[in-house]
Amino acid sequence: MFKVKKKKLLLIAGIVWMIAGFNVTRLGILAYKLVNKKTYLYILSIVIFLIFGRLFYKMTKKHTKRILDYEEYKPFYNFFDLKSYIIMFFMMSVGIALREYKLVSNNFIAFFYTGLGIALGFAGIVFIKKYIK
Repeated sequence: MFKVKKKKLLLIAGIVWMIAGFNVTRLGILAYKLVNKKTYLYILSIVIFLIFGRLFYKMTKKHTKRILDYEEYKPFYNFFDLKSYIIMFFMMSVGIALREYKLVSNNFIAFFYTGLGIALGFAGIVFIKKYIK
């Protein structure tokens, strides 16, 4: 089993969250290209970012504390706990289903995914910042 120093888990978490943020934001921007760009959609993206950014910031603090309380070496996948992996699986499954079965409009995908993706990327930056400190 590939083990890393506990502090490296913060870096791994940051990279994973930034990759997720990039991919989700990319989907949102692609959807923006398919819709009439209305001011309210951009405002909704900002609102989604503020809501999820706050939630993800709190989550980074919780996970950072958990990680730093570990013994020195842990498996590389321990940047999440089981509950977080379950939430991530659920969120990805719902997101894929919403797009695949066209259960939501491109307007929704544009504003929601853009705001959510930027918030995910922000959480990645917070983890990397905590790794550097």
